[in-house]
Amino acid sequence: MLGGMTGNVPLNELGEFLKKRRAELSPRTVGLPDNGGPRRVAGLRREEVAQLASISTDYYTRLEQGRMQASAPVLDTLARVLHLDDDERGYLFQLAGKTTTRARSRGRQKVQPQLQRVLDDLTATPAIVQGRRGDILAWNALAAALVTDFSRIPEKHRNYPRISFTDPAMRTLYADWETSARLAVAQLRMEAAKYPEDPRLMELVGELSLRDKQFAQWWGDHRVAARTVGTKTLNHPVVGELVLDWDTLTANTDPDQHLTVWTAAPGSPTHERLRILASWAADQNLTASPPLA
Repeated sequence: MLGGMTGNVPLNELGEFLKKRRAELSPRTVGLPDNGGPRRVAGLRREEVAQLASISTDYYTRLEQGRMQASAPVLDTLARVLHLDDDERGYLFQLAGKTTTRARSRGRQKVQPQLQRVLDDLTATPAIVQGRRGDILAWNALAAALVTDFSRIPEKHRNYPRISFTDPAMRTLYADWETSARLAVAQLRMEAAKYPEDPRLMELVGELSLRDKQFAQWWGDHRVAARTVGTKTLNHPVVGELVLDWDTLTANTDPDQHLTVWTAAPGSPTHERLRILASWAADQNLTASPPLA
């Protein structure tokens, strides 16, 4: 259910990831002859990947079975052969232990003071601070008005992927909920490569896999994505359609903390509606996260 998140975690995950990616490629895509006849496996065969990577089939088979580690040059070649994008390539290297370390024992995160000060100054822009696993560490009043009143959610459940799948209102808030939810799963999968033995992450994945068939399916797809930038359309129950650009800033003092802000071009209908939403939030007494002690 957890996709190999126990035992020899990185090697097992690496093997599953390679299987999924080769299954999506056709011989024609990678320049191999294709006679159009039936194939016993979806996508490329192991021996075809090995041929393209100039390694033995036995070597590649051992990689997929989680029985050996790959060198950085081999990983580079496989990333090219399997047409991986930058996020997927980074994920592959993390699974192979080339760019990250094993998880350490960690306590609960608290928002970094620098990020809290930035958040406090953002009165006209919705913003939240997320930590490991997408845990919501802090938010401003406009974010509460935009997404949900985070203060009403128990702290242990205050997690963006969890809210996306367990709060029915999120499915109507996002005009394209499926794309948004898939992105949340892909970001969580990237997080699992960094901290494969994080018990709270394992618990979260297990819970959501049992509660939601779509989460279980998308988790099994092994898609990965980093927190970067994008555009989302929301159907807000108070102010209507909002087309928002979102961006992510990472704290140098704690790279596992990310400030996400939603903005709109000045003069646009969404920009004006955000002003209306801020006024509504004040009337509803929606508040930001409590200040740091």
